[in-house]
Amino acid sequence: MQEALFLNKKISEMVKRGKTIFKSKIKWILALILLTGCIYGSYTLSRYTEADQVEAKQAQVILDAGHGGSDPGKIGLNNLLEKDINLAITEKVKKCLEKEKITAELTRKEDKGLVTTGDGSKKTEDMQARVKMINETKPVLTVSIHQNSYSDPGVKGPQVFYYEDSESGKALALAIQESMNRKLSIVRPRVAKGNRTYYLLKRSPGVINIVECGFLTNPEEAALLQTEKYQCKVAEAVADGIVTYLEKQKENEKN
Repeated sequence: MQEALFLNKKISEMVKRGKTIFKSKIKWILALILLTGCIYGSYTLSRYTEADQVEAKQAQVILDAGHGGSDPGKIGLNNLLEKDINLAITEKVKKCLEKEKITAELTRKEDKGLVTTGDGSKKTEDMQARVKMINETKPVLTVSIHQNSYSDPGVKGPQVFYYEDSESGKALALAIQESMNRKLSIVRPRVAKGNRTYYLLKRSPGVINIVECGFLTNPEEAALLQTEKYQCKVAEAVADGIVTYLEKQKENEKN
């Protein structure tokens, strides 16, 4: 009888111990499942993050604010300096592109040229420095922001220039020109124009446009270009053209 009771007690203890071990194993299994899920989730997230970074890097744009420092560019009505308007609009284009998750880098961020020496070839050195930056960065495209001028004060309107032999440059110019004409409500719209003589267009690798946003010699346009509101409209129009071009390029690559 005592042996039976002792045996039952042992069996009961073993059952309890088994349940404890079973529960412990279940906890370990659940912990392992959770850990595996976390690792996989982290890995998947990192892959998406890396993919986004690669895509952003591939869509990198160089934005060049023309002139700067001792080079004022064109001087318009009431001593309006082209270099200041160029920088203001370029910074706004950058913000517009970043909203579209397109990375953009500026050739200058303040009122300084890219000159590093004090010799007599400042203008040439400045242009060479811009071309060098484009060469080293290897962007998908480059847009150089400028303002125009003419002897006839009645002439106005934005115009985009591209290197004449570049089909991709032409495609970008057409996209930006169309966007500017439409978004700025230009009454007598200009057309994108090929060019072989502009230094940046000739010497810069890849796809590049020079965007003349308006005429500083036209009273109406000069007044508009000084305002924050119009500068934002111009920047949005340029950015819209860039986005349109990049989307078309992506579609062409798929096809």
